[in-house]
Parts: sequence; structure tokens; C-alpha cells
Amino acid sequence: MREFYTITELTREFGVSTRTLRFYEDEGLIKPVRRGRTRLFRPADRQLLKQILRGKRLGFSISEIREIITMYREPPGEAGQLKLLIKRVDEKRDELRQKRRDIDETLSELDDIEESCVERLAELGVKT
Repeated sequence: MREFYTITELTREFGVSTRTLRFYEDEGLIKPVRRGRTRLFRPADRQLLKQILRGKRLGFSISEIREIITMYREPPGEAGQLKLLIKRVDEKRDELRQKRRDIDETLSELDDIEESCVERLAELGVKT
């Protein structure tokens, strides 16, 4: 295992910008070692970055990700983190299911509107 990764290596590996990494650093989510102006990321920072990006892909906010990471670092530790993560996953799942219902309802309404328009055009003798 390597001792350090450069910012360039991580941006290439994860397909993110240097600005993104600096943002996560500013937010206190990752804490690279500084050697002058150079940032050197430990394997733990790399792992955290992987988890942050996964959280973002799943729709978690930065504050939710911070809460989960902070809980891992402090009591109640990993067990507490896992319980919190399960709770947040359930909440996110419920949110996505509601969005799915809303999208399905909107699609149905659009179908109804289109059908009404087609019927009215037919009444007017206009072909679609």
C-alpha cells in the first residue's frame, strides 16, 4: 500500500476536479498532509473520498455525509455509523420512492393531456 497519493492521481482515479477535492478539504471531510503548497493524501483520505463520492451518487448531501463520517471518528463509532447509515438509506429510499410516484403521476397527466389534444385535433379535422 502506498504512503501518499497526489491530488493529480486522485483526480484521475476518481474523475473529479482538483476544485472538488479542495472543496471536500474545505468542508473538513478529508485532511491531506501539506508539504508547502503540495497536498498529499493518505490511503485513509483516498478511502474517505471513495465514500464521499458514493454518498453523492446516492443523493446524500454534504452535511449528511459529514454526519456519517464524523460518527465513525467519534463515539459511538462504527456501530453508530452503521445504524445512522441505515436510517439515512431508508430516508433516501423513501424520498426516491416518492419522487418515482410523483414522476409516474406527472407522466400520466401528460398522457391524458396529449390524448385530449389528439382527440380535439381529430374533432377539428386535423391529422396528427
